[in-house]
Amino acid sequence: MKQNYINGAWVDGASSSANINPSNTNDIIGHYAQADAQQTELAIAAAAAAAPGWALSNIQVRADALDKIGSEILARKEELGTLLSREEGKTRPEGIGEVARAGAIFKFFAQECLRLRGDKLPSVRPNLDVEVTREPVGVVGIIAPWNFPIAIPSWKIAPALAYGNCVLIKPAELVPASVWALTEIISRAGLPPGVFNLVMGRGSVVGQAFLHDRRVNAISFTGSAATGAKVASAAIGRMAKVQIEMGGKNPLIVLNDADLATAVNCAVQGSFFSTGQRCTASSRLIVEKGIYPAFVAAMKEKLAALTVGDALGAGIDIGPVVDQSQLDQDMEYIGIGREEGATLAFGGDRIECATPGFFLRPTLFTECSNDMRISREEIFGPVGMVIPADSYEHALAMANDTEFGLASGIVTTSLKYATHFKRHAEAGMVMVNVPTAGVDYHVPFGGRKGSSYGSREQGTHAAEFFTTVKTAYCGV
Repeated sequence: MKQNYINGAWVDGASSSANINPSNTNDIIGHYAQADAQQTELAIAAAAAAAPGWALSNIQVRADALDKIGSEILARKEELGTLLSREEGKTRPEGIGEVARAGAIFKFFAQECLRLRGDKLPSVRPNLDVEVTREPVGVVGIIAPWNFPIAIPSWKIAPALAYGNCVLIKPAELVPASVWALTEIISRAGLPPGVFNLVMGRGSVVGQAFLHDRRVNAISFTGSAATGAKVASAAIGRMAKVQIEMGGKNPLIVLNDADLATAVNCAVQGSFFSTGQRCTASSRLIVEKGIYPAFVAAMKEKLAALTVGDALGAGIDIGPVVDQSQLDQDMEYIGIGREEGATLAFGGDRIECATPGFFLRPTLFTECSNDMRISREEIFGPVGMVIPADSYEHALAMANDTEFGLASGIVTTSLKYATHFKRHAEAGMVMVNVPTAGVDYHVPFGGRKGSSYGSREQGTHAAEFFTTVKTAYCGV
């Protein structure tokens, strides 16, 4: 059994659960510890005890530790990428790419340890100096999702440690292996006991303890909108700092003047790669009527050429859905789309492969409207819908007509429309002539409306969440 990591030691859980390969359900990757309430309490106590010392630790010590972690991740990216793809189901090249991103994130925040800035200002009153500095918030509870099992934990863990916080992390129950492997690397980086703690287990046990214990000063959560609302309510109820990244129903507008090959590439990459299981996926393809027939025909041709199969296989474009529950949800929405009158232009059926797994053919609905459930609710699978638009203005209005606001994209050769769209798209991230899914590790990540709550993740903006500002006056 793979153990939890608490107070600098590996410890057995109260029970364990099997980690199953979605490409081959006969393949059990391993058994991973499940913490109970008592073990979670020990982890929280360890982090709280270590927090004062780590907050005052030398910034070079922090930088060296994070750089060492990043270096090992990058050196082992093929091995760790294979493990990631085996447990989550994205293709092996995608898994390796995600691991490389995780390594780069740790490298970036290693240097951020040395770049924490403040201000020294004159006071408006005589004989006073003013200093504005940033200090760690204390103990940070991290609740991670299953769709990016090493990148998202990394972009939460690395800044938390860089800015002097102690960490408690609960990975998603479906994908414990990647975070466990990351923890094993972190355990050898020279951090004091209690600074970093891995607590695997159920959200109703571990996650709830993080939310309600006053020793946990901040909560960083990525997951569904429904769970995010509960996390926000619990954290705010006890005045804990909270950062929440939830879902999206991201539009990709294709204008009449778009380069067709670029439009299809953006749509396929954004909607269907990583099996569509990305919060930044472009699940609403809003296409101006002049290019609509050619776009749909090209999309069908492109989708027919994609290969679905075992995530570790050579030449595979799309792996399995993560588990049976997600597959059932995808199939339910495909049924809803048919009932709503959308045209099933491609896919919509399960695929039988050499091994038992959760394989679904990429699915494309056409002749959709923006008020259909499949156009408004996040499906989180390889299901896209094409919505006709009368004009750019009509497309923009539909793109913004959603409760979400994570990413929004447009394909156009018009500088006029591209410039207008960047300003008027109601989303935290805007893409022009590139897929909505795919962001750099050194710039802010986050959305608006129902997609995000709290300050941004990644890049230098991470300091907004993982630190608190102090203003100090001194008489001279």
